[in-house]
Amino acid sequence: MWKAISLKQPWADLVCEGKKTVETRKWKTNYRGNLIICSSKKPNIYPNGYALCMVELYDIKPMKMIDEKDACIKLYPGAYSWFLRNLRKIDPPIPIKESLGIFELEIPILLG
Repeated sequence: MWKAISLKQPWADLVCEGKKTVETRKWKTNYRGNLIICSSKKPNIYPNGYALCMVELYDIKPMKMIDEKDACIKLYPGAYSWFLRNLRKIDPPIPIKESLGIFELEIPILLG
């Protein structure tokens, strides 16, 4: 079982391209470790509903203005910065059934 989270496009692609190393949410989690980034089925932009890459979620802190560039988004009220590193692409992307929040995903992943 893997931990996963769905991101809307273009955010999922930006994480998988290494251009977005901070994800933002209005909630936090105690989970730290590998996290599969999936593309949300909404909005319906390709690729959607796929496991695209794996990253390591290593820290979460209240968002600051300094995080804006790495998050590819402006600071907003109540935001937490989720710090990501150790990007590994899933090639080819794997179709998945997504869920809300951090969810369990049972898929075989061979990462080099």
